[in-house]
Amino acid sequence: MGFTDFTSDAGLTIANNFLATRSYIVGYGPSQADVVTFKAFTGAPDAEKYPHVARWYKHIASYESEFSTLPGDPSKPYTAYGPESTELPSNPKEKAGDDDDLDLFGSDEEEEDPEVVKEREARLAEYKKKKEGKPKEAAKSLVTLEVKPWDDETNLEEMEANVRAIEKDGLVWGASKLVAVGYGIKKLQINLVVEDEKVSLDELQQQIEEDEDHVQSTDIAAMQKL
Repeated sequence: MGFTDFTSDAGLTIANNFLATRSYIVGYGPSQADVVTFKAFTGAPDAEKYPHVARWYKHIASYESEFSTLPGDPSKPYTAYGPESTELPSNPKEKAGDDDDLDLFGSDEEEEDPEVVKEREARLAEYKKKKEGKPKEAAKSLVTLEVKPWDDETNLEEMEANVRAIEKDGLVWGASKLVAVGYGIKKLQINLVVEDEKVSLDELQQQIEEDEDHVQSTDIAAMQKL
């Protein structure tokens, strides 16, 4: 059975063993070998049964938007990187035997060619330089905050205006609505997006609760990472 079939236990087990000591299919950085192999999967592998494959798959998925810029030859079929044998060499640099079986992701003959090595290293250096030059995207969270008034006589328009008047670097207020609590009392439910490193939700809640004329308490109803 060929290892283009990542739906079988046999193929996934051998790939899992191969990736137990490797972060990438070839070399020390993401390349077209990873892209071609990644695309041979029909979905994310079972992390409990194949932890090393799952780790590699999740890691390569993070480069999906950059697949076209990764070094290597994207025109190579998957079998250029994967075997038709069901055995793995104990040594990752072991050469193919007399039966012409290949190691899991290709022979090292090409890597030993100085020109190939030089070209690969140049492409990796170019890729790393490009990667380092990209600004790191800030981690953000979408939060639904509930603000509870004292009673049914609290001016909710003033309360919301005071909430929205709070300005912080990394804080963006979103849509809001009033939700009935009971006995004619309504609470304010408001969405906001925060940059995690810049805005402390505890401090923001404390600042809102300083409006003692309107606010009884605040609660985070929901939160998810963006």
